[in-house]
Amino acid sequence: MIDILLNLQLLAPFFLFLILPVFFFFCFTSSGPTKGTIPIPKPYPIIGHYFALKSVGNRRIQWLSDIVKISPAGTFTLHRPLGRRGVITGNPATVEYILKTRFSNYQKGRTTTSILSDFLGTGIFNADGNTWKFQRQVASHEFNTKSLRKFVEHVVDAELSNRLVPILTSAAAAQDKTLDFQDILQRFAFDNICKIAFGFDPEYLTLSAERSKFAQAFEEATEISSKRFREPLPLVWKIKRLLNIGSERRLRRAVKEVHEFARNIVREKKKELKEKQSLESVDMLSRFLSSGHSDEDFVTDIVISFILAGKDTTSAALTWFFWLLSKNPRIEKEVLKEIMEKSEAPVYDEVKDMVYTHAALCESMRLYPPVPLDTKETVDDDVLPDGTVVKKGMMVTYHVYAMGRMESIWGEDWSEFKPERWLEKVESGKWKFVGRNSFTYPVFQAGPRICLGKEMAFMQMQRLVAGILRRFTVVPAVAEGVEPHYFAFLTSQMEGGFPVKIIKRETST
Repeated sequence: MIDILLNLQLLAPFFLFLILPVFFFFCFTSSGPTKGTIPIPKPYPIIGHYFALKSVGNRRIQWLSDIVKISPAGTFTLHRPLGRRGVITGNPATVEYILKTRFSNYQKGRTTTSILSDFLGTGIFNADGNTWKFQRQVASHEFNTKSLRKFVEHVVDAELSNRLVPILTSAAAAQDKTLDFQDILQRFAFDNICKIAFGFDPEYLTLSAERSKFAQAFEEATEISSKRFREPLPLVWKIKRLLNIGSERRLRRAVKEVHEFARNIVREKKKELKEKQSLESVDMLSRFLSSGHSDEDFVTDIVISFILAGKDTTSAALTWFFWLLSKNPRIEKEVLKEIMEKSEAPVYDEVKDMVYTHAALCESMRLYPPVPLDTKETVDDDVLPDGTVVKKGMMVTYHVYAMGRMESIWGEDWSEFKPERWLEKVESGKWKFVGRNSFTYPVFQAGPRICLGKEMAFMQMQRLVAGILRRFTVVPAVAEGVEPHYFAFLTSQMEGGFPVKIIKRETST
């Protein structure tokens, strides 16, 4: 096998010699139709759109968004090397078609599950068919009204009061101290999902600046697994995995660390269930282990999937929310006004009735979605509503980031951070929240796979926003005019973290 790899390396210059003349020839030909100054890229023989993608570096999400926005019917066919093609769309009708109307024909598929299998195994976010249905059915019990109230009043509020507020109070007292707020929010969300879903407290949100081995391994596993999607030839990462070299060797080490952490949670829960005939409260992990599916590897995969969902999505949404709030004082003032008006209400009722804050969070995720795009694989040949022909095995991606920035959906003022687009005034003069069709705003997916934890995520975010802003002002510690870079692996992040200073609010109660 090593000889094969060496031969491939020796042949690389030869293939490059053949491809480069083609590339340079087409570089001086028309780039295709344009709208304004943005060209729709032209695919070339053998290489497809490879060089166009390569040239945009880590702006791939933004570049594809720009292309989708100017493509006819909001759908673009991406040509990969050696004739492979994929469809990328921002068309709500097409999104509804693949997520609902023809749901059975657009699955995770072999390509995605293969790429993510080392990391996520057969967890709910990397499964199709009966495996997915079973996990969803068991997990759904965790999202009823009783569970939501318990989550907000006991889990979120305890983490906020006992851990987050002391950290922010300490940072405010040391006036020159800078915190990475993105990291703080990830730690907060990680503790929350472990407590509510597994009945386990990792105590990750502490005054210590040290990141645990698990957190580092989880981040590395997420990054390397995601980068497999970007390989122009999948054979490359597969050979590296077979030989256990380079990034694949690092992935194997990271996955081992992540799996050991998750497996220990499963074993402790098994031990707890065995020793106690009845538990004071039943968490999601207990339900899985009591359902007859107690295979350790399978349940470990489930744990890892829910950590990914709970740790990285809400923290990503809140990171961008606090950034946008700092740039829009008027909106921050409105959010704060709502928080102060509800300060005497019980915790659950306070969160449930935060209409303006809810709208502001929706608006923030429109511009900076936690998951910028999602891909399905076509089971059989088909024709999309916009007339695009798709063949069996092709990847069809709906571009959530692009859809949040399309004038055809949001109007000429799409670039404005404007919570009022989600609100209308009622007779009493108060705001009423007006939701959007989930196929127009697929931030939480849509159709049969719509996010089970959507309401829980909003509850957590609204409680956190209220708990922070009532006491503190969050001020970005960046130079004037500097805009953070949005990028994503499996979920979005603010590149380089979100450095902030915390200022104690004088009107705090």
